[in-house]
Amino acid sequence: MRNVIKIFICCTFLYSFSSCSDFLERPVLGQENIDTYFQTEKECLKQLAGAYQGVFWDDWWQVAAPSVGFEMASDDLWMGNTTQSQSDWIRMAHYGNPSQDGPISNYWQYRYKAILRCNIVISKVSAAPITNEDLRKRIIAEAKFLRAFNYFELVKNFGGVPIVLEMKLPSEVQGITRSSIQDTYKQIEQDLQDAIAGLPLRSEYPSADLGRATKGAAMGYLGKAYLYQEKYNEAAQILGEIIQSNEYDLLPNFGDVWSISHNNSIESLFEVQYSSTISYNLGGRLPVFTGSRNDAGWSWGLPTSNLEKAFIDAGDTERLKWTIVKNGDDVPGDDAPEAQDYVIAPGDHKSGRINRKFYIPHSLRAKPYDANHNNLNHRLLRFADVLLMYAEATNALGRDGDARQALNRVRGRASVNLPAITSSGTALRDAIRRERRLELALEFQRLYDIRRWKDDNGKRAIANIMGPNGSFVKYNLQESTDEYERANQRESSDKGSTFQENRDLLFPIPNTEVQLSGGSIVQNPNF
Repeated sequence: MRNVIKIFICCTFLYSFSSCSDFLERPVLGQENIDTYFQTEKECLKQLAGAYQGVFWDDWWQVAAPSVGFEMASDDLWMGNTTQSQSDWIRMAHYGNPSQDGPISNYWQYRYKAILRCNIVISKVSAAPITNEDLRKRIIAEAKFLRAFNYFELVKNFGGVPIVLEMKLPSEVQGITRSSIQDTYKQIEQDLQDAIAGLPLRSEYPSADLGRATKGAAMGYLGKAYLYQEKYNEAAQILGEIIQSNEYDLLPNFGDVWSISHNNSIESLFEVQYSSTISYNLGGRLPVFTGSRNDAGWSWGLPTSNLEKAFIDAGDTERLKWTIVKNGDDVPGDDAPEAQDYVIAPGDHKSGRINRKFYIPHSLRAKPYDANHNNLNHRLLRFADVLLMYAEATNALGRDGDARQALNRVRGRASVNLPAITSSGTALRDAIRRERRLELALEFQRLYDIRRWKDDNGKRAIANIMGPNGSFVKYNLQESTDEYERANQRESSDKGSTFQENRDLLFPIPNTEVQLSGGSIVQNPNF
């Protein structure tokens, strides 16, 4: 636990987070004395900006890249890059033991650093000598939302984790143990409920504050936390309230959902705010990290032909073209010559495919492109997800009419316009699951969905997809005729064959944390 101890006594203030929104455009400052800080509203807001930075941090390696690495463990992504060392990712993607230092350790450490920043805000702003009580209440609510967000990301990946809610001395943190999954979720729920009580609606914020946490965002994450625990009544209630609020709606064109020109759109409940201001170095790197090596990208996290087949089988050509670009395609939405007959050399890319959602058209790219200057905000929670979560919860409660209405609202998006689903019961459940895969593909949702869903044989869905007899493994080794994936075996097509049901429903705690805790942190089973 020594790393976590170091994190929770490191009280340097880093205010370098910025965004396209005015409220986050702060100059980079140095260290501040925690005992003399928090004297003004400006100082309180600056530390809150640092807490927002902890959502995705300011470069690719702390949180963003590990998020791609986690999704590589699903049936939607390959590691992809077949020209460089795969050692950082193969343990996650191909179900080895990813507990060595590397991406998984970075993710753990930087989530706790983010939690520290939230704890500082909550503690110090509560006692700050400011007179605007409404602002004080809102700042604390934003920090509690962000703390809940970080703990939710931890519990999804690792199960129950150590819960630290205050600034602690080493003697107070030494020997801390993991809380149960139930207690971790209990804390997440409490923070989100507090946030809901203190946050404005999106429509109540001035334009300069666009991008801040809202009441709707906190409600959406609380609904998701309920759904992940199979608290269907609670999930349906709060997700239904979001829908009825009319604060959010679907964009008419699916191709606009991940467009720079539609950052912070009416469909967005919460997204990472990125800036293209070169001097701040606070733009996104995922377009580069997941892009074609023939287009200045690094080609990590490439779509599988199995995912492409799911779109084709559903007759879903519109969402397919805005989700997957295949070698030789013209990239939709990019008229540049480089985007015509687009090159994703199959010998360098496992599947000859890239993620269109993270792709930035050439005319909109910051310069230099291979740097953290791109301002495509990362969508973390959007209204289509809320509708599909509501459909899932109401279907589980036997309210199939409500479930179909929400599901078909997503399918009926103007540009998608797929036939309405009329089924009920288990068939409707399966239709909702298919819809989540297609609508939210490559947005870091798939792994957590297949881990939590239960199939008719009583197993988690992932246990029927992965493993030596899993449907994904059989598809790649026996059924697939995809020329790119079959030919390029520098990433083996047996991905998922080493999955173990009694081990791989969670990732392991980083070995460094287990070892440095002196025995107080217990590793997840069978690692």
